[in-house]
Amino acid sequence: MPNQYQFQDQVVIITGAGNGIGRATAIMMAEAGAHVFAGDVKHLAENRELFERLGIVEVTCDVRQESDVQALIEQAVNQHGRIDVLVNNAGIGMVKQIHLVTEEEWNACIDTNLKGTFLGCKHAIKHMLTTGGGAIVNTASNAGLLPRAHDPVYSISKHAVVALTESLGLCHGKDNIRINCVCPGPVGETGMMNDDIARAVDPDGLTQSMINASPIAAANKRMISPQEVAAAICYLASKDALMVSGTALRIDGGKSLGVPPQAK
Repeated sequence: MPNQYQFQDQVVIITGAGNGIGRATAIMMAEAGAHVFAGDVKHLAENRELFERLGIVEVTCDVRQESDVQALIEQAVNQHGRIDVLVNNAGIGMVKQIHLVTEEEWNACIDTNLKGTFLGCKHAIKHMLTTGGGAIVNTASNAGLLPRAHDPVYSISKHAVVALTESLGLCHGKDNIRINCVCPGPVGETGMMNDDIARAVDPDGLTQSMINASPIAAANKRMISPQEVAAAICYLASKDALMVSGTALRIDGGKSLGVPPQAK
């Protein structure tokens, strides 16, 4: 997908960069001239040749661990003296009813999706405050815009990411730090989606139901692509979105708008 945005010599940190949306964003920004630091706990080795060719620096980072997040950010700052863009993309899903969720499962989902985003914002903002500002884009979900019955813990975590984005956007506009989030619907070719489909009793049926849940996805007979979400992240991180902050941008093919008209 062509990238209309320029990030020449900008310093960009992306978590969850080993596959899916994070990987697509890392590639897109590196091709647009950014110095990209890609953090993840897995999938980095399989991307090594591509990342090296694009000049992407891979860093093992578990976003649940503050020391890992701090080390990722400090590595970028030590090499380039600043951070221009942070993309908090690391996340996990959880399809389970609340009465069946263990404390360990709750902690894993909340710590990855919410705490990891908080830690990234905390340590990036510390540096952005000293260098005149920057842009942060958090990956939320359309599950953060409306309640969902089949994955309540995931939905809770993503609602919290939207609230965090709005609150920090309000707090740090005066500091020239823009903070937004993307709210994707079902995205194909991601680790989370592949895991959900692999666990399904009827994988083809699940895939089709996810496509059908988004009116525009259904009209185009496919899921949203990681590259389409990455393009939205690039927009929010770019100077073209200079006056955009605290926004939760839907990229879900209209899924979260409400009940679509019934076919006649």
